[in-house]
Amino acid sequence: MKILVIGSGGREHAICYAFSKSQRVTKIHCANGNAGIASIAELVDIKPDEIGRLADFAQSEAIDLTFVGGETSLALGVVDEFEARGLKIIGASKAAARLEASKAFAKDFMKSYGVPTADYAVAMSRAEAIELLETDRFGDTSMPVVVKADGLAAGKGVVVARDRAEAINAINELESLVGADAASTIVLEECLFGREVSLILFADGESFALMPPTRDHKRIGEGDTGPNTGGMGTFTDDSLLTPEQTEEIIESVIRPTLKGCSDEGFRFRGILFLGLMMTEAGPKVLEYNVRFGDPETQAILIRLETDLVEICEAMLAGRLGETEINWRPGSSACVILAAENYPAKPRTGDVINGLENAATHGDVVIFHAGTMLDDRGMFVTSGGRVLGVTAVGDDLSSALQKAYAAANEINWPGMQFRSDIGK
Repeated sequence: MKILVIGSGGREHAICYAFSKSQRVTKIHCANGNAGIASIAELVDIKPDEIGRLADFAQSEAIDLTFVGGETSLALGVVDEFEARGLKIIGASKAAARLEASKAFAKDFMKSYGVPTADYAVAMSRAEAIELLETDRFGDTSMPVVVKADGLAAGKGVVVARDRAEAINAINELESLVGADAASTIVLEECLFGREVSLILFADGESFALMPPTRDHKRIGEGDTGPNTGGMGTFTDDSLLTPEQTEEIIESVIRPTLKGCSDEGFRFRGILFLGLMMTEAGPKVLEYNVRFGDPETQAILIRLETDLVEICEAMLAGRLGETEINWRPGSSACVILAAENYPAKPRTGDVINGLENAATHGDVVIFHAGTMLDDRGMFVTSGGRVLGVTAVGDDLSSALQKAYAAANEINWPGMQFRSDIGK
């Protein structure tokens, strides 16, 4: 079986890794991949937003199955294009991708189908957003308010403002942070309090299968300080959700969401990511994503024991409810090694040392995100988040110990990582 994975980051490296363990897979292609992915897949020089070229390649190479990594391809309709050509592909349709591509659409959807979420208001301009701060809904100047860009913003379009003055500043700076298109509409939300957790699931339109719950560390600095990033590390651990909490999420969030998608005319088939806040009043949805998270994927797929090909086939055939999916018991952790000056303008081109030593550590896989090979065949940094050092263990403490032991083998000038992932 020939596989095509669309994307170029650590998430896509983890997806390729999972496919590489299948005895049914004969070749993996990745468009456009990175230097680390090249060790297990043939890189294809087509960008994830070149939808027509991707479909042409899948046809010409007789690709048996395509798996979409990132949100941009989905929002542009890559699944619709592939399916129109009779090509098998895993991912949300363009209509379903609006759950992530437009935060305003997602909030209205949640409201329509009774999915618990924060109170919100939608503004069509910066001036209107600032005016909304004066209304009764956001009238308490001392209360935090969440400012969100409506469109896709690579995980950087959300600001938790501590008071009205900070909210106004965030509104005024949002366009420069994420671009005019993403910030053309602004969503204001009440700030929820509780424990944050992510729950990701496979879905075939009707049935679904849960993955291990995860928690991400978004901010660059120790103790969750500094600016938001795409994610500085994550871990999976069953203690993140009790069985009772999981059942409540299924009944109050997952079932209404999948039913709502069907009622709206776009059955959800693919990967659904629920960003949740476990409040005193129960779980509330912070956001939908319509694909795997990064670095959540690394920590999740390192524990997957069932053949990913079988899961994909079950999703396409509507047999997910009949498919047993097994996960390695215990926990996992992913520590992101980032370049100097990330998340602003990261320094690139530095030679990465210690990869071979780090790879000898047991139960550890190093997923590449921002790497390339230089003229000497050396791995060098080429992005902000460079590597995801990922480990499994019998418990969270063991997984973290293994991940950090391997991470400490690696270095390059200005390398930075958080030492408090999972703590």
